[in-house]
Amino acid sequence: MHNLEAINPIDGRYRRYTEPLAEFFSEKGLMEHRLRVEGEYLLALSEHPQIGVRPFSNEERGLVRKLYDLSLEDAEVIKAIEVSGYKNIKATNHDVKAVEYYMKDKLQGTSLEDSLEWIHFALTSEDVNNIAYGLMLSGTLSSIILPVAEGLQQKIYEFAERYAGLPMLARTHGQPASPTTLGKEFKVFASRMERQLDQLKKYEVLTKLNGATGNYNAHHVAYPNIDWIKFSKDFIEGFNEERIIRLKPNLITTQIEPHDTYAELFDNLRRFNMVGIDFAKDVWQYISDQWIIQKPVDGEVGSSTMPNKINPIDFENCWGNLGKANADFNYFSTKLPESRLQRDLSDSTVERNFGVALGYCLIGYKSALKGMKKISVDEAKVVGELNKHPEVIAEAIQTILRRESIVGAYEQLKEFTRGRAVTQEDFERQIEGLHVSDEVKKELKGITPTNYIGLAKLLVEMQINV
Repeated sequence: MHNLEAINPIDGRYRRYTEPLAEFFSEKGLMEHRLRVEGEYLLALSEHPQIGVRPFSNEERGLVRKLYDLSLEDAEVIKAIEVSGYKNIKATNHDVKAVEYYMKDKLQGTSLEDSLEWIHFALTSEDVNNIAYGLMLSGTLSSIILPVAEGLQQKIYEFAERYAGLPMLARTHGQPASPTTLGKEFKVFASRMERQLDQLKKYEVLTKLNGATGNYNAHHVAYPNIDWIKFSKDFIEGFNEERIIRLKPNLITTQIEPHDTYAELFDNLRRFNMVGIDFAKDVWQYISDQWIIQKPVDGEVGSSTMPNKINPIDFENCWGNLGKANADFNYFSTKLPESRLQRDLSDSTVERNFGVALGYCLIGYKSALKGMKKISVDEAKVVGELNKHPEVIAEAIQTILRRESIVGAYEQLKEFTRGRAVTQEDFERQIEGLHVSDEVKKELKGITPTNYIGLAKLLVEMQINV
């Protein structure tokens, strides 16, 4: 299928952004991770001195691990085993069983032929699936999602540093408010993103290896003297070498691992995305106000009829795609932790959409990054707009008057400024009539919209643990 024939924009229009995810969340990627779990489990059985499977040679271990490198043709064989049958294997209509039969077929005729029945020994399909999905989420977050998200956060932070001291009109309720700096406003987003990223890096996905109803029934009945709880812990933790997002054993489950950590992960990503949406909306507004300028790209068209247009499409794409991702994450978080009795298959079909939601994240992050590379600041415009609103220093003046114990200071400034256009000269005349010392009058006259920025510049430059 050509990209232009895809129904889903993840695999069609946006394939250039999302292609790296196919390694993990394509059907082939899922097969590969299931093969890895099944293969490593077989090897772990062979290494246990009390289990009946014989020890494997290094060459035999290599034969098992070679199966993880799945070609497209091999993946088609697994799919055929599931759907239509292959060789003398009838269609299983079961995707995990198809992986088991594929392994047996590939190892038939090798020195491991005597050990084929140990593949999938005492396991339920969910033992394989939940660890496979844990590996897929861990790998995707570590190698794809986090690096791009961190790149966006860092780009916003660099922008904040560049404009740390540029005075800017702030707005509360959309109305002129006490000044800030452009850098401080961007630092807020960078700081919020950093906090969510720090939580993501500490994320652990719970996984289980305890059989059909979570009690090690089959394991224990075959080998009652083996510590299967320790075996499952060691097996799961064995995947964690050099892994940022780690797998952690969950020892108390039903047939399925309850997916609570999935919900926690997706809620974490949803919060990061909400910051991204908030950021995209604010930059969109700054572009609309012409405080931030977009650089024209040769050949690009902003409107099919208005030649002058340069639309903020990258930030709009970020906004829309992160919203779509969050809709999926919200559904995952509310759906996956529930299951009827021991289990139902409603979670299985939902899990197949993890890559879709992560794909929308990737599109959103990359769109914002693309947009950031095309913007600059009209500093004169930003400062000029601030200077049009001298009324914003009313807060400063009434605060100093309160310090000087002037009764009704707030009310005086309210009467003077609210609903009226005032100038800096108006303030100076008002100040001259105040019953305060000449020193205080001088102090008040020295306040301007551009120097009334508090500690904004310092807040951008300092390192703050959030």
